[in-house]
Amino acid sequence: MDLSKLKSRPAYPFETIAVAVSFSPRIEAVLSEAKRLSDKLNANLLLMHIGDKTSQKETILENLMKKLAINEHKYRVIWMDGEPVETILKLCKLNIVDLLILGALKKENILKYYLGSVARKISRKAKCSVLLLTEPSIESNQPHKIIVNGVENPKTINTINTALYISKQYKVKEITVVKETHVPALAMTIADESTAPEKSKLRKSLTEEASQQLIEVIKKCEKENIKIKEKIVAGKPGYAISKYSREKKADLLVVNSTDIHLNLLDRIFTHDIEYVLADLPCNVLIVHSRVQEA
Repeated sequence: MDLSKLKSRPAYPFETIAVAVSFSPRIEAVLSEAKRLSDKLNANLLLMHIGDKTSQKETILENLMKKLAINEHKYRVIWMDGEPVETILKLCKLNIVDLLILGALKKENILKYYLGSVARKISRKAKCSVLLLTEPSIESNQPHKIIVNGVENPKTINTINTALYISKQYKVKEITVVKETHVPALAMTIADESTAPEKSKLRKSLTEEASQQLIEVIKKCEKENIKIKEKIVAGKPGYAISKYSREKKADLLVVNSTDIHLNLLDRIFTHDIEYVLADLPCNVLIVHSRVQEA
């Protein structure tokens, strides 16, 4: 494989979609979701199983491919032994995967969260976009409510444009871009030293500034015929948008990939994406912008 193709490769279109196949009870639902998405995007499917290759597993997979009517010329299967996280990440790089699909529990137990489940470890380290499916469905279940993180970051325009790209394929007419406002020092000043009118004025000023920043970002996006609603929510980055997505019963939350590799201490002293990963509000698409690494 020509790995030089990875450099400056845009976040979308998704030309190669990989699926981590675990032979769990949800395998048919995850493959159904992957098949529908690959059909929508006209992408090739790469199925990866990390573990023993047995005749029983081969038969299960072959039967599922036939049942789901997945074109035999549009997919291939890789069987490989190894440590799951590092092996999947390596295969994604070698096969120039644009999107990796993983089944994920909405919430891990405390021990598993801090030690890191396979899905969450990959989400923190992947050099491609990752789609975490919390409730994969065998039946068609296309997204209607899409929420995107509008955090102030060079990656954000790519992330919004990727959400718009997905929306176009599913004919979604409107998405919501959310910017979170959280300034602890200002909040303390408001609480301790300001009168009620001063508090109101400061909050209004902060909201208007955040709104204007968001509008400037959205102006640069490839909207075409899709309406973009702006929303400002107060709260800690990651936690606030996760809570908002849950309240609005979003089908898909789209966020930036991390700027750094996160470790155990980052999960104790929480970063924004960790709030999302700790308790997934819905399906989550983590957009990796390779152009930022060029």
